[in-house]
Amino acid sequence: MTTSSRTLGDLFDTFQGEAFRLETLDDYSKSGNVDAYHAFLAGEPQPDDYNAGWVEELRSHTAKGKRVYRVHILRRPLTDYLRFELGWGYRKNMTGGEEFYLLDVTDRPNPLRHVPDFWLFDSDSVAVMRYDDAGKFLGSTLLPPDRTEEFVGYRDAALAYAEPFSEWWAAHGA
Repeated sequence: MTTSSRTLGDLFDTFQGEAFRLETLDDYSKSGNVDAYHAFLAGEPQPDDYNAGWVEELRSHTAKGKRVYRVHILRRPLTDYLRFELGWGYRKNMTGGEEFYLLDVTDRPNPLRHVPDFWLFDSDSVAVMRYDDAGKFLGSTLLPPDRTEEFVGYRDAALAYAEPFSEWWAAHGA
């Protein structure tokens, strides 16, 4: 399978060791889980089956020793969407073994200001995520192999500046 014929789904199905995600937006409310977001805003309790499919996929990867982790660049005060994503999404996904880190740029410059959202698989395949101005997912673009090292550097920088989600949440969470 050539890089040009592979999809983001293919990369999730075939990664061998690790899948890393960088999130840079403060609102993804027009992409997936829209009903759950509205339930959160209405003050409803989180349904027991929230994110169940993704949590099971995570467990299938982490049970094989694979690592799924992400860094989200954010600033306080949190948007309603980020309160939802961190409070419902991250905390639920952790039960499937996903690791989360936060790069809080509230009181410092963003070291990755112009870097797009992306997934990096096994440090050799990059999928850049595309969103419109309202946070609606428009698709992903798989980059050619000669761009991979650039995104490995972004991952490494994000991790160097980020802190574990649990520590950040204890200090700043809702």
